[in-house]
Amino acid sequence: MGNLLKVLTCTDLEQEPNFFLDFENAQPTEAEREVWDQVDVVLKDAKAILDELQAYKGAGQEIREAIQNPSDDALQEQAWAAVVPLVGKLKKFYEFSQRLEAALHSLLGALTNETYSDPTQHLEREQALAKQFAEILHFTLRFDELKMTNPAIQNDFSYYRRTLSRMRINNVPAEGENEVNNELANRISLFYADATPMLKTLSDGTTKFVSENKNLPIENTTDCLSTMASVCKVMLETPEYRSRFNSEDTVSFCLRVMVGVIILYDYVHPVGAFAKSSKIDMKGCIKVLKDQPPNSVEGLLNALRYTTKHLNDESTNKTIKSMLQ
Repeated sequence: MGNLLKVLTCTDLEQEPNFFLDFENAQPTEAEREVWDQVDVVLKDAKAILDELQAYKGAGQEIREAIQNPSDDALQEQAWAAVVPLVGKLKKFYEFSQRLEAALHSLLGALTNETYSDPTQHLEREQALAKQFAEILHFTLRFDELKMTNPAIQNDFSYYRRTLSRMRINNVPAEGENEVNNELANRISLFYADATPMLKTLSDGTTKFVSENKNLPIENTTDCLSTMASVCKVMLETPEYRSRFNSEDTVSFCLRVMVGVIILYDYVHPVGAFAKSSKIDMKGCIKVLKDQPPNSVEGLLNALRYTTKHLNDESTNKTIKSMLQ
């Protein structure tokens, strides 16, 4: 209870961490190696998942024709044949979210333990793990951006479930049923029903991490998140740090990670990222976003507007609300 009160009542934005987190080249030390190797196996598959999701076209045409011609068996079969492999992909994306959550647990365990006395030391001395944490956040926001703009995903899965239940009623053997049983179908359906499914997986996973590790003070986790947001903000607004980025892509990576970690903090911290007691300089973070070319950050500003938990609370500073309007 004391820890929770400490988190709820902390009002000072302590001096911001001032160091360069090498998102481009950080390599694991011997101490980081075990966790880094576990997480690396998961992250190696992340790009392929994003590529598949970006290329996901859906079976809208086949489904429409099947629905418009319910007595045409050939069209029903065509729609089913088109949907089954797509459901296999949706299952794969869902299963990847479970692997990502497990990877996040490993990273949080390493970055919040008592090896170092504060989160700044953790992130500064375990840069390879901090980089992997950043890569998970970057992947998460990118996945959700792609999913939000692709209505075919939920339409395909709904059609699959409706058709499968009709086949069961009529005792028709369904090729593809083995792919996704009923219990799994329920879980997958819930996953895609969320506007930002990967972010929900991460925020639920972080909350679960906090509740499962009762011996760890809650602020070990929330301070790790707020420090990561501050590090990104400081690197973006400090010319000498920014000039050390070898690629312009690192700027957008840094911006996306900053936003991802703010949203995660907003879900996990008892009063969120926008309260007076928040350890994240929200005005500073929003200013950094608004200082970028407008077309490049609208999606990230929208993520703060529409996927955070506490922005519309009465306790949120009016200036912050107006900055995001």
